[in-house]
Amino acid sequence: MNIFESLNFSKDFEITDTILENEKIKIERILSSGQSSDVYDQNEDEWVLVLEGESVLETEGKEIPLKKGDHYYIKAHEKHRVLYTSENCLWLCIFVK
Repeated sequence: MNIFESLNFSKDFEITDTILENEKIKIERILSSGQSSDVYDQNEDEWVLVLEGESVLETEGKEIPLKKGDHYYIKAHEKHRVLYTSENCLWLCIFVK
Protein backbone atom coordinates (compact mmCIF):
# COMPACT_ATOMS: atom_id res chain seq x y z
CA MET A 1 0.00 0.00 0.00
CA ASN A 2 1.20 3.48 -0.83
CA ILE A 3 0.19 5.94 1.90
CA PHE A 4 -0.65 8.59 -0.72
CA GLU A 5 -2.90 6.34 -2.85
CA SER A 6 -6.69 5.99 -2.57
CA LEU A 7 -7.15 9.23 -0.67
CA ASN A 8 -10.96 9.43 -0.56
CA PHE A 9 -11.57 12.27 1.89
CA SER A 10 -15.04 12.89 3.34
CA LYS A 11 -16.43 16.11 4.79
CA ASP A 12 -18.83 14.03 6.91
CA PHE A 13 -16.37 11.87 8.87
CA GLU A 14 -12.73 10.88 9.29
CA ILE A 15 -11.52 7.76 7.50
CA THR A 16 -9.10 5.54 9.38
CA ASP A 17 -7.05 2.79 7.70
CA THR A 18 -5.04 0.47 9.92
CA ILE A 19 -1.69 -0.21 8.26
CA LEU A 20 -0.26 -2.50 10.96
CA GLU A 21 -1.42 -3.75 14.32
CA ASN A 22 -0.03 -6.25 16.79
CA GLU A 23 0.17 -6.56 20.56
CA LYS A 24 2.71 -3.71 20.88
CA ILE A 25 1.96 -1.18 18.13
CA LYS A 26 -0.77 0.14 15.87
CA ILE A 27 -0.11 2.32 12.81
CA GLU A 28 -2.98 4.21 11.20
CA ARG A 29 -3.48 6.47 8.23
CA ILE A 30 -6.22 8.99 8.98
CA LEU A 31 -7.95 11.16 6.38
CA SER A 32 -9.59 14.28 7.81
CA SER A 33 -11.38 17.07 6.01
CA GLY A 34 -12.63 19.76 8.36
CA GLN A 35 -13.38 17.49 11.32
CA SER A 36 -12.81 18.10 15.01
CA SER A 37 -13.05 15.55 17.83
CA ASP A 38 -14.22 14.94 21.35
CA VAL A 39 -11.60 14.63 24.10
CA TYR A 40 -9.45 11.49 23.93
CA ASP A 41 -7.99 9.81 27.03
CA GLN A 42 -6.07 6.85 25.61
CA ASN A 43 -4.33 3.96 27.33
CA GLU A 44 -1.43 4.07 24.88
CA ASP A 45 1.16 6.62 23.77
CA GLU A 46 0.55 8.16 20.34
CA TRP A 47 2.88 9.85 17.88
CA VAL A 48 1.17 11.85 15.12
CA LEU A 49 2.65 13.20 11.88
CA VAL A 50 0.80 15.48 9.46
CA LEU A 51 1.72 14.39 5.93
CA GLU A 52 -0.60 16.83 4.14
CA GLY A 53 -2.71 19.77 5.26
CA GLU A 54 -2.94 21.46 8.64
CA SER A 55 -4.52 20.81 12.02
CA VAL A 56 -4.72 22.13 15.55
CA LEU A 57 -4.55 19.84 18.58
CA GLU A 58 -5.50 20.89 22.09
CA THR A 59 -3.75 19.18 24.97
CA GLU A 60 -3.38 20.16 28.60
CA GLY A 61 -5.16 23.44 27.82
CA LYS A 62 -2.78 24.59 25.08
CA GLU A 63 -3.26 24.67 21.32
CA ILE A 64 -0.67 23.01 19.10
CA PRO A 65 -0.82 24.01 15.42
CA LEU A 66 0.53 21.37 13.06
CA LYS A 67 1.31 21.76 9.37
CA LYS A 68 2.71 19.40 6.75
CA GLY A 69 5.77 17.68 8.21
CA ASP A 70 5.04 18.56 11.84
CA HIS A 71 4.76 15.80 14.44
CA TYR A 72 3.69 15.59 18.07
CA TYR A 73 4.00 12.98 20.83
CA ILE A 74 1.00 12.37 23.10
CA LYS A 75 1.60 10.41 26.31
CA ALA A 76 -0.90 7.82 27.53
CA HIS A 77 -3.79 9.50 29.41
CA GLU A 78 -2.78 12.96 28.20
CA LYS A 79 -6.21 14.35 27.43
CA HIS A 80 -6.33 15.84 23.96
CA ARG A 81 -8.63 16.64 21.08
CA VAL A 82 -8.51 17.81 17.50
CA LEU A 83 -9.79 21.39 17.29
CA TYR A 84 -9.39 21.82 13.53
CA THR A 85 -8.30 20.07 10.36
CA SER A 86 -7.96 21.62 6.94
CA GLU A 87 -9.55 20.02 3.92
CA ASN A 88 -7.56 16.96 2.84
CA CYS A 89 -5.52 16.57 6.02
CA LEU A 90 -3.52 13.33 5.98
CA TRP A 91 -2.16 11.92 9.26
CA LEU A 92 0.16 9.06 10.12
CA CYS A 93 -0.49 7.94 13.72
CA ILE A 94 1.54 5.41 15.67
CA PHE A 95 0.13 4.04 18.91
CA VAL A 96 2.47 2.24 21.32
CA LYS A 97 0.63 -0.13 23.65
